[in-house]
Amino acid sequence: MLNKKEKEKYNRQIIIPDFNLAGQEKLKESKVLVVGLGGLGSGAAYYLASAGIGELGILDKDKVELSNLNRQILHQETNVGDLKINSASQKLSKLNKDIKINEYNIDLNKDNSVEILSNYDFIVEASDNFETKFLVNDTCVKLGIPFVIGGVYQFEGQMMTVIPRKTACYRCVSKEIPEPGTYPTTSEGGVMGTTAGLFGVIEANEAIKSIVFQDINQLLTNKMLYIDLRYNTFEIFKIERDNECISCS
Repeated sequence: MLNKKEKEKYNRQIIIPDFNLAGQEKLKESKVLVVGLGGLGSGAAYYLASAGIGELGILDKDKVELSNLNRQILHQETNVGDLKINSASQKLSKLNKDIKINEYNIDLNKDNSVEILSNYDFIVEASDNFETKFLVNDTCVKLGIPFVIGGVYQFEGQMMTVIPRKTACYRCVSKEIPEPGTYPTTSEGGVMGTTAGLFGVIEANEAIKSIVFQDINQLLTNKMLYIDLRYNTFEIFKIERDNECISCS
């Protein structure tokens, strides 16, 4: 399935024991959607494209703002005012001409989530709001699509991976969408670009491992990764499936 150019391009992945050529071919055959092209989504999309995901979907309705640039590495000062999907698509296409990129200049909502997400093998949830996170969780659980979900604030972040019907889901941890004003946002409290970049890369890595190895034990399933980069604290908290969860029970 891989041509000569692709074998050379992905050589450092292919030579990894138990990844090899078969693993790279799985990536080429796969379809991954990144929901949100901010700090998390920029890093995730960049590394998914460079890894050779065959079909990469990018979804975001926003335009690039100057205040985005400390963490959203797919965009540059010359892109301020441009649609994020256009800016991102241009960079990703130059990075890897051998992949297909699908652009969605829309807000994900209850009316379109099933139609869009059902086209993909894995979802990277990288939005900046709880409404989208819960929607992705509930839709993926309904469709049986594995996904990773994360969030960052200042120097901190947390993330988990979900394999529907096999592991705990996001609602097992957070039952309901928090009321606006009851939690801090990055627009109010800030976020370090390095924090967003690290979590975006880990999200991409979870997608790659899920596709290539299909081993739940190698993923951040039934656990929550918490990192505080100010104090270099790395912790993993165990999560149990809620038998009364309204989404996955």
